[in-house]
Amino acid sequence: MTLRVATYNIHRCVGRDGMVSCQRIATVLKGLRADVMALQEVAYDPDTLGRGLGLLTRTLRATAIPGPTLMEHKGWYGNVLLTRIPPCAVQRLDLRRSGREARGAVAVTIIKAERRIRIVATHLGLGPAERRAQTRRLLTWLAGGNADITILMGDCNEWWPWARVLRWVAGRFGHSPAPASFPAHRPLLSLDRIWVAPAHRLLTVDAYRKPPAAEASDHLPLVARVRL
Repeated sequence: MTLRVATYNIHRCVGRDGMVSCQRIATVLKGLRADVMALQEVAYDPDTLGRGLGLLTRTLRATAIPGPTLMEHKGWYGNVLLTRIPPCAVQRLDLRRSGREARGAVAVTIIKAERRIRIVATHLGLGPAERRAQTRRLLTWLAGGNADITILMGDCNEWWPWARVLRWVAGRFGHSPAPASFPAHRPLLSLDRIWVAPAHRLLTVDAYRKPPAAEASDHLPLVARVRL
């Protein structure tokens, strides 16, 4: 039995053509056929799950677990986990650094095939020192818990494959395939990542390229299969 997970920076649903289309993002997400999806750069109204998030949850028949990092004049902005499997626990971690855009992580714990699975979604900062501090805190946070399988995924904003951030995460999770996901129309950089511990549970990680993925956002989604 396998679990399908995905991570996708949806860029506020703004596509390559400059148009805002939540329906286009919903089409991409539906094509992933994932059980749990980590979304970054999501803008939404916390009371109505509006501005697109409500459409995504209805289309995918999923529960939205918000991980807001910023309050804007039109609503919240940040991370969201969409899960088709009811969560038994939810956690959030503040990763903000002084003088930088606020960042964070959101986690759910689900049960499938009698396995306790902790799934963490994050979006790291733009500065190298900022990412290093955030990664250290994130890994310390992940050291606790009693999950059988831990999945970490999101937009790491890390351009260099030899960066300390990636080495530190690999030290905890093992090495993982890193298909290029940015920019979506001609992917060259592996900014988006999925790691699984124990590492042997990870079967595949692929960038999803079917239309309209190349137009819907500036990132391609990644989708992974995890053996339970």
